[in-house]
Amino acid sequence: MNPSDRAAKTDGFPVVDPHQHFWDLGRNYHPWLCDAVPIAFRYGDYSAIRRNYLPADYRRDSARYRIVKTVHIEAEWDRADALGETRWIEKIHREYGLPSACVGHAQLDRPDIEQILAGHARCRLVRGVRHKPRAASHPREARRGEPGSMDDPRWRAGFSQLERCGFSYDLQTPWWHLDAAAELAADFPATQIVINHTGLPADRSPEALEGWRRALETVAAQLNVAIKISGLGRPGLPWTIEANGPIIRDTISIFGAERCMFASNYPVDRLAGSFETIYDGFLAAVAEYSPEDQRKLFHDNATRIYRLDRGG
Repeated sequence: MNPSDRAAKTDGFPVVDPHQHFWDLGRNYHPWLCDAVPIAFRYGDYSAIRRNYLPADYRRDSARYRIVKTVHIEAEWDRADALGETRWIEKIHREYGLPSACVGHAQLDRPDIEQILAGHARCRLVRGVRHKPRAASHPREARRGEPGSMDDPRWRAGFSQLERCGFSYDLQTPWWHLDAAAELAADFPATQIVINHTGLPADRSPEALEGWRRALETVAAQLNVAIKISGLGRPGLPWTIEANGPIIRDTISIFGAERCMFASNYPVDRLAGSFETIYDGFLAAVAEYSPEDQRKLFHDNATRIYRLDRGG
């Protein structure tokens, strides 16, 4: 697909971005962005995004697309202030009209999880929560039943409260833990789970990709699981359709067009490519799909899964 074809396809095509972040580092504390010593980050050097990112910046980056709604995902705000980010996002929404909804943070195994969830529920923008469960850094190190993991009874007790709040759950974990996610989804079928960043297929070796596909097939068997296609950058490498097109199409083949959503992960994925590079890549990857399926991937699924017609 050449650029003029892409421009024609995006003219008037409504897009919902279900995974983006805002931060104001002069006012708010995000340890990974504010502390002098950086963390070990999956994209490597992330110094380029250690600066404010607000709705005007997002609108500039996404200007070529008709972004009609967005979902702000918690951005590792100060963990000592569990509800501070949600309160701040409410102010940003009132002032700028973005985001349209948000996913707050809630550490599911903390003793006061009930109060934290109740605090999030008081904000009409909140659709769910994200908490990254304990994870191994390599498939060989993956173990079931670890404290803080999706198998942990105390963690699961916190997860069990999401249904009562009407919340979905955003899951960011490497693909080698998706067997646990499949069991979690089966045990809590009324709670929508949304896998973040395509299940993190960072290792593109044939063996790793085969493991990633098997893991996606396992968790996709649970119909209350959806997936966001995003976060496909790799350290030191540009975002290209050649590298990511097969990943995108495999994901859609496994989950179906009804349970996948394209997302920017901006500004984090600026480390991998411009907004245009990434969204033009999404368009190119599904150029042969029907218009109905394309609209599901870019708009309808995110609207349904994050209940965006409900209003904030």
